[in-house]
Amino acid sequence: MLRSFEFCIPTRGTSVPDGPLWYHELKFDGYRLRLERDGDRVRLITKGGYDWTKRYPWIVESALKNRQKQFVIDGEAIIRGVDGYSDFTALHSGKHNAEVEMLAFDILAMDGDDLRNLPLSMRKTNLQRLLARRPEGIFVSDFEQGEIGPDLFRKACEFGFEGLVSKRSDRPYRGGRCPHWIKVKNRSHAAMSRKFE
Repeated sequence: MLRSFEFCIPTRGTSVPDGPLWYHELKFDGYRLRLERDGDRVRLITKGGYDWTKRYPWIVESALKNRQKQFVIDGEAIIRGVDGYSDFTALHSGKHNAEVEMLAFDILAMDGDDLRNLPLSMRKTNLQRLLARRPEGIFVSDFEQGEIGPDLFRKACEFGFEGLVSKRSDRPYRGGRCPHWIKVKNRSHAAMSRKFE
């Protein structure tokens, strides 16, 4: 089951889509990760292809506590600051690796089945079921649907979030640059000045 799963990469946008088929997720400030579990084996793979399994033990422990023995999750490694928002400085320092959690926003495989051809709406349902009783260490990303997108983006900027990622709820998961995932960044956020993501 642990074959190659290419990351879906959002297309950068300048405005947030507002149609009824769009899901909108807050963009937390962290590192993109793919969590792969196959029996007692867990791996955390970065967008650049690095194995960070030993770096983030809380995520690994949480994955192993799940009753489901096979799954692949797409998400973001984050540290929550005292205000509840992600703290990229703490994450990047490497001094708090034991506190790093995974914000899960998609599921690519479960119980030996490849779920990537399912629409996002069904993948989200499967992800919710998988993580329903295991809130610590790995948690599901919240989202809003439809016309609320532009208003949600304005609020995200007000509260200092990195931006929004909007995704078509009726589309499959595809590796590489994807026109059905649109990332709109908060121009005043510190991430805008970084050379890496």
